[in-house]
Amino acid sequence: MMRSLFSGVSGLKTHQTRMDVIGNNIANVNTTAYKSSSMVFSELISQTTRKASGPNAATGAGGVNARQIGLGVMGAAINMNITGQGAAQSTGNPFDIMISGSAFFIVSDGNNNFFTRDGSFYVDAGGNLAMTSNGYNVMGWQVDPETMNIKQDTVSALRIMSQVNMTYPPEATSQAYVGGIIDKFDTDVTSSSGKAINLNFYDALGYDYTAKLVIKQSSATNEYSIELDKILDAAGNEIDITGAGFGSATNQKVNNSIVLDNTAYKWNGNELQTASGTSVCNLAAIFDAASTADNPVFKTDEDTTAALEELAKAYGYEGKLDDFMNLTVELQPNEENGATATFTGGRFTVKQLFYNQLNNTKPNLLTSANEIANAPANWGLDAFDTTGRNFDGAVLVYDDGNLGGEKGHFAGVNGQPTNQTVTLGLSALGGNFSDIVIDFSTSSMFDNNGTCTVGATPGDLKGLGMGRKLGDMSGISIQQDGMIYAAYDNGMTRLLGQIAVAEFANASGLERAGENLYSATLNSGQFDGIGKNITANGGKMTTGQLEMSNVDLSAEFTEMITTQRGFQANSRIITVSDTLLEELTNLKR
Repeated sequence: MMRSLFSGVSGLKTHQTRMDVIGNNIANVNTTAYKSSSMVFSELISQTTRKASGPNAATGAGGVNARQIGLGVMGAAINMNITGQGAAQSTGNPFDIMISGSAFFIVSDGNNNFFTRDGSFYVDAGGNLAMTSNGYNVMGWQVDPETMNIKQDTVSALRIMSQVNMTYPPEATSQAYVGGIIDKFDTDVTSSSGKAINLNFYDALGYDYTAKLVIKQSSATNEYSIELDKILDAAGNEIDITGAGFGSATNQKVNNSIVLDNTAYKWNGNELQTASGTSVCNLAAIFDAASTADNPVFKTDEDTTAALEELAKAYGYEGKLDDFMNLTVELQPNEENGATATFTGGRFTVKQLFYNQLNNTKPNLLTSANEIANAPANWGLDAFDTTGRNFDGAVLVYDDGNLGGEKGHFAGVNGQPTNQTVTLGLSALGGNFSDIVIDFSTSSMFDNNGTCTVGATPGDLKGLGMGRKLGDMSGISIQQDGMIYAAYDNGMTRLLGQIAVAEFANASGLERAGENLYSATLNSGQFDGIGKNITANGGKMTTGQLEMSNVDLSAEFTEMITTQRGFQANSRIITVSDTLLEELTNLKR
């Protein structure tokens, strides 16, 4: 038989195999992250009919080359263009990830690890990040529960939406600051009601509240009080704040002249009446039986409250009842008709004086030369001067040019320049409330056209300690380095894990395992079980995109044409060889 016949057969088989490779490439032109293959040929073997001989110097004969006849062709190798980057296809799906570089995702079927460039992922019912095609788990590194940093040890399945990760725990507010300008001519801050500011805060269970704080100016224009007025819950209901506040009772200078409107009211013994004689407030009916001279207590029923409001109104006081009753009067020791002093003097609240009036003890609000010989001129039941007030709060001091600091800037709390904070004591309320340290260092006292801009903000100047409600997961983001973060609707974020990648010394040595997967071989290098950070060698991950096939259709069609022509040519070899054999057999005839 003719050798050319078998050479043609080998050519047909080899070109057929090459066509199979081309067909597979074209079939996968739209397969995610598919890597094209190409086939190279090599000659099969050659039959040597005469060995080569060298030149003979003695005879002068020249050398003769070997005489060899080739016996066909074979496929030398099928090479996979695994390092060729495919084009990017935008999907908008945050769990679609494209790798830039030479790395591979690591996925597992539960028993074995595989490697892929197909980043089409989703989150399954168990909260695991998995491949959409076959459900294999995406592998990566977990978060160390102690340091909350990535622990780069053996890769494991990334369960990013576990029940634990679906919420972020609440935290009580522990810090706040008050900033802005206090203008001493603002009518709010100079009024008896004061300038109101709101501080929003959370308790330890994440319930939100609003603390109504009040800033009031004292007789000294560079000193202001900060007081807790009330606390409202999220529904706007006022809660009991007994025991809460800015510490123990403090006294502040307030010079006021309190005068009874004697055109509409009059006193009849211990009873305040209208000018026509209608009872407005009977001192005997408004004090609780547990009252003492040092600590008189009003009853809490509605009739008492109405009587006290009418009492304050009669004296023209428009602020809170507590403010009116806590105004203080400074009295000097007195003598009656040159005799021994009947009281030693001191500071008394209006509430104490009304109580003393009721019990006919001194000092009281009655005026007579033999009772209070050294009392101020404007002093008595109808009119009296106040020199201060008692309140549960703190005194804020601003530099007026006499304190050695910058004029208008905050100078300290309660006269202590080094103290820039004051604690709002809420832990006394019990339950889940915590104290809040409020920083006033950024507040100032300047002319601002009679308008205060002062306000309270939860958290310190760095945003720490602001507290938070319980957070529900609102989204997941994957960074370029594979870090997976969860975002919560309380403004917090949490690191959930990191997608690890594998790199191989010879990526072309990987073996296709189907479904866009590859397996490691002896020639690719083995996976160490740990993986790498993709950014270590300049790679990155891009979300919302997938890597397309790197098949070049123009090149494939060109290869198809040359393969077709090669197949046709080899078929001609067989046809011609057959014709020659036919002529040979015809010799017998």
